[in-house]
Amino acid sequence: MTRYIAPILIGLIGAAILLSLGTWQMQRLAWKEGVLAEIDARIDGTPDDLPDTPSFDRDRYAPVQMTGRAVGDELHVLVSHKKFGPGYRVVTVFETETGRRVLLDHGFIKDETKDAARAPLEGYVTGNLHWPDDRNSSTPENDVAGNIWFARDIEQMSTVLGTEPVLVVLRTTSEADPTVTPLPVDSSAIPNDHLNYAITWFSLAAVWLGMTGFWLWRIRRRTI
Repeated sequence: MTRYIAPILIGLIGAAILLSLGTWQMQRLAWKEGVLAEIDARIDGTPDDLPDTPSFDRDRYAPVQMTGRAVGDELHVLVSHKKFGPGYRVVTVFETETGRRVLLDHGFIKDETKDAARAPLEGYVTGNLHWPDDRNSSTPENDVAGNIWFARDIEQMSTVLGTEPVLVVLRTTSEADPTVTPLPVDSSAIPNDHLNYAITWFSLAAVWLGMTGFWLWRIRRRTI
């Protein structure tokens, strides 16, 4: 029987470690779902007036309301939407009735309508303050001269358009332009892979136990 002790210990200890990792990922899943629920509740909350000095820590995803008009040139941010295909986000200046100038992300246009004239947006809008994380190590630099942006770099956009470094992503407006499809802020872009990780760890535990069983079978065969 002593020849079985080492394989059994290795099998049980290894499986226990893998199962504990899977359980930890399930706990992380519950935590992440709670965080996402809080974010969704914040995004869909009652809009308030635009804060005087919006900050990432305090106002991320905060719903806001503004009255004013979109003015000046459009900035076009290259995107690909799973429903609509390739196209651009349209970002302009929104000048409030109190004279503030902020960036407004109107939403999605198809590639073929990039240079089409659009109806002026004027009136009441709601949206969410956003600090998008569009850039990674493989993102090209924005082609400012050609007006093809690969990331919504707020500081750079605000410099080009002469606004506060504040971005509002449109949710609703009193004057909808049918050529622009709003892409409101939501939590779908926030990664939540904990269930996949948990399944992986639990599957590895099952494989580990299966290999341990095969090892024990081989030991038994050699002693027959």
